[in-house]
Amino acid sequence: MSIDAKYRKKLPHLGGGLYLTDGGIETSLIFQDGLDLPYFSAFHLLRDAPGRRALVRYYERYIEIAKSDGVGFILESPTWRASTDWGQKLGYSADDMAAVNRTSIRLMHDLREAYETLRTPMIVSGCVGPRGDGYVPGEIMSADEAWAYHAHQVSAFAEAGADMVSAVTMTNANEAIGVARAAAKAGMPVAVSFTVETDGRLPTGQTLPEAISEVDAATSSGPAYYMINCAHPTHFDSVLHTKAAWTRRIGGIRANASKRSHQELNDSPDLDAGNPIELGGQYRDLVQRHPGINVLGGCCGTDHRHVAAISLACRLVSRQAA
Repeated sequence: MSIDAKYRKKLPHLGGGLYLTDGGIETSLIFQDGLDLPYFSAFHLLRDAPGRRALVRYYERYIEIAKSDGVGFILESPTWRASTDWGQKLGYSADDMAAVNRTSIRLMHDLREAYETLRTPMIVSGCVGPRGDGYVPGEIMSADEAWAYHAHQVSAFAEAGADMVSAVTMTNANEAIGVARAAAKAGMPVAVSFTVETDGRLPTGQTLPEAISEVDAATSSGPAYYMINCAHPTHFDSVLHTKAAWTRRIGGIRANASKRSHQELNDSPDLDAGNPIELGGQYRDLVQRHPGINVLGGCCGTDHRHVAAISLACRLVSRQAA
């Protein structure tokens, strides 16, 4: 059954105010909750009741922080790996994956219905991940190929009543353009989040301002805003040491807990949770320099402790609409 999108026509966080989101869902579920996520596929938990309960418990930890702190919250669906190529690895057909994506959005709607308040509005976002690896660009699709590939998942989000689409861990501009075009075709606002290496550049070697400029030029500034995720603040802090116009397109940060490179994280058998308090301070410094950044969460290695520290450090910083 289709559910009407509540905020699709007017996303409240575009008007300012602090909005939290969750942390590193896959690393939390694997290393803290002891769950098996083949191919980092959190969506696979939707297949049975125990898995769904684990997902609900995961989101409730973050919702409690947002409600306690009186800030907004973005319910990011557990669908980073829920596109057809990744689903096929686990035996899911294309129709199965469309159903999985619709089910994930219904779960986010259920959480909103249970917990949303006037002080804590909750936006339902359909999460799109890269077709390939989240750390390396691999074989880069054309923008048209990316559009065709990601339209399947984006359409399922639209049908299920998601408010927006978030394309995270984008490693190259072509794929970001494709997702943005798929979202536009479906009538969905979209946020595009790039990952960067320790030098602040995309895995392709392109700079962040170049990537944002390329996507904006190809989509008539289609994305509602951009984000940075799956990198530590020390990896991109120097890139944001400017007041150039492109920085006003950055609306969110979902950083890693660890200062390790992507290769080091891949090769490591342990989880580096970093220092939540230090990370909160680094977020505060970024937000003070760029008050349009108002969507704050975490990525690999972060959990509810990190997001609580980020909220404590940032929620009193005055901010303005991007």
